[in-house]
Amino acid sequence: MAATRFTAGSDYGVGIGLRIPHYAHILEKKPVVGWFEIISENYMCEGGRALAVLDQILEQYRVVQHGVSMYFGNSSRPNRDHLRKLKRLVKRTGTPWLSDHLCWGSVDGTYSHDLLPMPYTWEAVEKTARNIREVQDFIGIPVAVENLSSYAEFHASEMTEWEFLAEVVERADCGILLDVNNIYVSSINHTFDPRDYLAGIPHERVAQIHLAGHSRYAKYLLDTHDHPVCDPVWEIYKRAIEACGRTATLLEWDDKIPSFDEVHAEALKAEKYLPAAKSKKRAA
Repeated sequence: MAATRFTAGSDYGVGIGLRIPHYAHILEKKPVVGWFEIISENYMCEGGRALAVLDQILEQYRVVQHGVSMYFGNSSRPNRDHLRKLKRLVKRTGTPWLSDHLCWGSVDGTYSHDLLPMPYTWEAVEKTARNIREVQDFIGIPVAVENLSSYAEFHASEMTEWEFLAEVVERADCGILLDVNNIYVSSINHTFDPRDYLAGIPHERVAQIHLAGHSRYAKYLLDTHDHPVCDPVWEIYKRAIEACGRTATLLEWDDKIPSFDEVHAEALKAEKYLPAAKSKKRAA
């Protein structure tokens, strides 16, 4: 699978998340932004302000969809009603790929509304890859799965997180949304080396990268998306770009959201890491 399967030859560069506090500024000022990422679930509706704003955004900007409720790791198969609504939105936005998290979150129709970590087992690899393939086939565009930040681990795990991620994406023939902040948060919480993580994943499958801030507590880090990106996360991003090549990069800022200009300026710091990056390699 070539990396260009996701970008179709286009350079997406650096984007930011489309958030309600910034609607008015974007529509009035029309800032120069590479692209916006939207949370799919916020726009899977029949009408209203959200879709009206989205249609105005689509007139001027490229949009990529990111989900928070697909739960690829559930033991049950994907919900078809959810997939039909998602496919309608995909047709509306023209998103080149669709991303969601490598997690589980519901049992027998009861939803936790949380991104719960997976047990890294071979059984989970098979079921998760099956679900991703089903979604990808139904929606008709590539899927990229995002690594979580996590705060607990399963004793039943049979491999590392990065080995699990690599197995899943190879068997599902899908992409990776590599969240470098999540790698850092989990590396501190679970005491592993982020360099081992980066070395253990198929770089040609990295379709997109997330950057974000987090909060530090006495015994753990928490992925809060309410701070600027810290130096260790920038260092992981630098290594990821060196390994993966120039890759679509998105800054997440979802709480205590500052002005549009402040968020945009933080995102554009990524640009200094991109020009010297090698071209993405093609898969063998």
